Amino acid sequence: MKIEGRPLAGVWLVSTDVHRDVRGAFYRAFCDQDLEGIWGSRTLRQINVSQTSQVGAIRGLHWQNPPHGEMKAIRCLRGKVWDVAVDLRAGSPTFLQWFGQELSPDNGLMLVLGEGYAHGFQAMAPDSELLYLHSHPYTPSAEAGLRYDDPQLKISWPLPVTLVSARDLSLPYLEHSWEGIRC
Repeated sequence: MKIEGRPLAGVWLVSTDVHRDVRGAFYRAFCDQDLEGIWGSRTLRQINVSQTSQVGAIRGLHWQNPPHGEMKAIRCLRGKVWDVAVDLRAGSPTFLQWFGQELSPDNGLMLVLGEGYAHGFQAMAPDSELLYLHSHPYTPSAEAGLRYDDPQLKISWPLPVTLVSARDLSLPYLEHSWEGIRC
């Protein structure tokens, strides 16, 4: 695994050697030894899969508030997505900046987000499927989110938005006085 930092501290892009032959492909999806420098001593606590049928659909932006903050590692198993991380860490020099990356089985990339980041994505292919590895279990009382189209964030989604859940449409826009998450 090759780990590269991104412009936002606490966001990494991990590339993996994909071994292909006549049967198909094989790659290491997660290795705590290879990722120790960024994953640290965190325990892998939950694994989720999401499937998004419609091209242009957006999920997010979601996170969990402290003390239930979670590190996430995200891979696209099928289709293609535009995956986005937003820095919500109070006092961070990149506070409210975002990073986007295309994830697909073809590029084999994994995006790793530290605690204090909101996460969302847009499906760029039908029936896109994501695998999420979490360092903390889902805690409903800690769940939080922001609107995908918040004017303060100015996220450049690559496709016209075709579908957003009622739940995600009910998420708030940022208030100018909001100071972020204290991780």
